[in-house]
Amino acid sequence: MKLIFIILLLSQFAFGHEYVVVANKHMEDLSPSQIRAIFLKRLLFIGDMKAVPLNLDARDPLREKFEQHILEISFDRLQSYWTKEHYLGHRPPISLKSQESVKAFVKKVDGSIGYINIDSMDDSLKILYRWSE
Repeated sequence: MKLIFIILLLSQFAFGHEYVVVANKHMEDLSPSQIRAIFLKRLLFIGDMKAVPLNLDARDPLREKFEQHILEISFDRLQSYWTKEHYLGHRPPISLKSQESVKAFVKKVDGSIGYINIDSMDDSLKILYRWSE
């Protein structure tokens, strides 16, 4: 029994954590570059559906991982980007406090896209992209 526990514990460290970008079942498949464009508000519609990107709180570790892996931009550069965009009349994505609130929003609002830990995933959501660290 102890051996199984140790193997499971070590496998978690060896394989790292997995994360997913999710939408509701009505969303079409998207490439990583399309996801990036949606979160930078360069792509506003997917077909005829308005894209609604959802961020976690600025201090959430998963948001930092998302920005590094998907947006490929540092927090400071992203802050500068949104300051410049603000003067052009563009607002950053909506920020939510928890992965549970992201899931609830995504389930109810067509066009919304968020990111969560894969452990929070359920079959009411569609995985658009998956990554691990």
